[in-house]
Amino acid sequence: MKIVRVQDVIGTEREVAGVESPWVSRRLLLKKEGMGFSFHETIIPAGSEHEFWYKNHLEAVYCVAGNGSITDLETGETHQITDGTLYALDKHDKHLLHGGTEDMRLICAFNPPVTGRETHDADGAYSLVDDE
Repeated sequence: MKIVRVQDVIGTEREVAGVESPWVSRRLLLKKEGMGFSFHETIIPAGSEHEFWYKNHLEAVYCVAGNGSITDLETGETHQITDGTLYALDKHDKHLLHGGTEDMRLICAFNPPVTGRETHDADGAYSLVDDE
């Protein structure tokens, strides 16, 4: 059994922040934990905007606090996100995530799992990183 407390991740190498736009990802489970997915807490600040495209990963995201919206960049369709909303990027959807009037606290699962060393590339994607 593995127990991870987010308070123990804050300020370590498992807490990663956006460089060009503000966001914070706290990687609670990584590939090396052997679960077959990685599990993160992500904070999207109010009023911020982020373009992401996980072309190498599938992601499911559950909002547990705050609000915002997500725009599918292929269809132009926008969906509101509030506490209790889940969205799944099941087609490697290129998307724009908008922070609303309050910071969004999102719980995210990635498949394949991330190693913890990934950063967003110019497309907003994580490259596949070998953890060897």
